[in-house]
Amino acid sequence: MVIKEIKMKEILYDAIFKRRSIRNYNSSALDKETIKSVSNFLENLNPIYEDIKTEFKIISGDDVNKRIMRQAPYYIAAFSENKEGYLINLGFMLQKVDLYLSANGIGCCWQGIPKPKGDILKGSKLEYVIVLAFGKPNEPLYRENISEFKRKDIHKISDINGLEELLEPARLAPSATNSQPWFFKGDENSIHAYCIKSNFLKALIVKKWNHIDMGIALCHLKLAAEHFGLNSEIIKNKQAEENTPDGYEYIATLNINS
Repeated sequence: MVIKEIKMKEILYDAIFKRRSIRNYNSSALDKETIKSVSNFLENLNPIYEDIKTEFKIISGDDVNKRIMRQAPYYIAAFSENKEGYLINLGFMLQKVDLYLSANGIGCCWQGIPKPKGDILKGSKLEYVIVLAFGKPNEPLYRENISEFKRKDIHKISDINGLEELLEPARLAPSATNSQPWFFKGDENSIHAYCIKSNFLKALIVKKWNHIDMGIALCHLKLAAEHFGLNSEIIKNKQAEENTPDGYEYIATLNINS
């Protein structure tokens, strides 16, 4: 069981460097075994916060209100208990699914506009948050090299020296409208994650997505730590919060023990 878990983490880590957000899908169905494997993966997701209830439902394109031109054949509808940190927690969890799908030859893309139909929403007691579209890709599934990522230079997202191998996967994380709202401070023992603050009007629209994005980046950061054999945990650090840079808000800290 431990060997399988380690192998899965390596598979997810490797997917970070080649995944693409797929928006054009083949309408043909995935086989039952594939859907079952995705369902099993969803059932075994580990969160950041154990005390926040979450629920994930695999639904068809017909179960989603059509607000976009290119409909995906499948969606994962994500629901969560509304508690402090729930969007970060959900982003962290669902990004593992994004990487899992990509690693298994399935295209996927985070989508904030489509929304499950009423009967799907009523079927959960938790708050609906977002969907992850997926299916057989009708465009190249992988990037040929890292240069294809349109991301900020690493010195623009962190002032930490010497931890590029951990920060690079976080730098490559996807984000809503490619906003890349993260900034990292700290050292080899603790990496503190901060999210840029938006003005009042913009915050009404993007704050939700920014917190999901921070969960995605933390997912990549933790997978990188595990890849390099580092024991790590995501915690709250009062001192890091008290020293939040101007224009940012404190999110969480990755504590590292070699």
